[in-house]
Parts: sequence; C-alpha cells; structure tokens
Amino acid sequence: MYKNFIKRCMDFLLSLCGIIVLSPILLVLVVLVRVKLGSPVLFHQERPGRHEKIFKLYKFRSMTDERDAQGNLLPDEERLTKFGKLLRSTSLDELPELFNILKGDMSLIGPRPLLVRYLPYYTDEERRRHDVRPGLTGLAQVNGRNALGWEDRFRYDLYYVDHLNFLLDARIIVMTAGKVLKRSGTLSGADQTVADFDVYRKEQREKREKYF
Repeated sequence: MYKNFIKRCMDFLLSLCGIIVLSPILLVLVVLVRVKLGSPVLFHQERPGRHEKIFKLYKFRSMTDERDAQGNLLPDEERLTKFGKLLRSTSLDELPELFNILKGDMSLIGPRPLLVRYLPYYTDEERRRHDVRPGLTGLAQVNGRNALGWEDRFRYDLYYVDHLNFLLDARIIVMTAGKVLKRSGTLSGADQTVADFDVYRKEQREKREKYF
C-alpha cells in the first residue's frame, strides 16, 4: 500500500509544500545564478526514471560556459566556480528537482537517477534499481554519496528497492538532513575519485578478457 499509493501521494504533497515554502530561496538563487554564472539558469539533462522511462532532470547550473580559443568548453573543474561549488556542497543546486517530483518523474527518496549512457552497462540485477522512481536523495547518498564505489552504490540501491517502506524513507530523510547540514559525502568536479560507470564497466571487461 505504501509503495504503490501512499508514497506517491506524499511525494506530491511534500514537493508542492517544499516549492511554496522555499519559493523565496528559489527566487534568490535564480537571480544569483543568472548574475554569477549566466543564462540559462537551469541545467537539464535526460535521465532514466522508473522502468527506464527517460525524463528531463532539472538543476541550477553550477558551471560557466567558458571556452578556449577554439570555442571548445573548458574542462569541468575550470568552469566550476566557488559559487558553483557552494551550490553543490549545500545541495541547493538540487532544489529544482522538486518540480520533477511534483510531475511524478522522481520521488523524494529512491536511487539517484544516473546518466542515460550507462544503461547498456547494467547487469540484469543492477537494472532493478529502475523498478522504483529515482530519488532526490537515497540510501546510497546517506552512506557515502559520490565517495562510494559503484558496487556499493548498487548494493544500497537494490537494498532500498527490496525493503522500501515508510520507516526506511523517514530514516533516510533524517540522515539526509544531517549530511546536508554537515556538507559531508559530497564530491564533485576535480574531486571526483570514482570513474564514470561506463568507464568502470569497460575496464572490468578488459581485465576479464586479459585474464582469460
């Protein structure tokens, strides 16, 4: 009952309340992002949702559009400003995802939506992370976030899929609040130590082929 009906109702009501209550902060952030980082204010990217249905995820942009002499975008770590790092470390860049939750693309709690290009590299077991709506936060995020290796991330994601209930969601919300206040478990840009999943999976295959 909670998984199939109550959870979605709670997502809708809580995201709507969140948008209303946080609207002054959202407006201030819109102005600051526009002044400090330029236009457009929002960054959007396609991500796989429940049952791998593709949707557009929205965030506040955290990087500039600086380019080199040839017109190519500079590396992420060079375009990520102090203000952008602040947005990421406080998770303020994630606030526009409340609209994704309101629409039904996402949930407050669930496995984080990853990149579309990762889809061909999942095992059948890992693919089960898409049996539920992706979340603004999740079990992996409160247990290490980007510092976790891929196997650990998927282990937490699948545990959540198999044990989804109200008490688990409530515990994750409380833990998320603590993480945000402490700004812990966040890695981005040049600080990211875990390889992209497609790169990681290709390296795994190459090692197996070399061994055998």
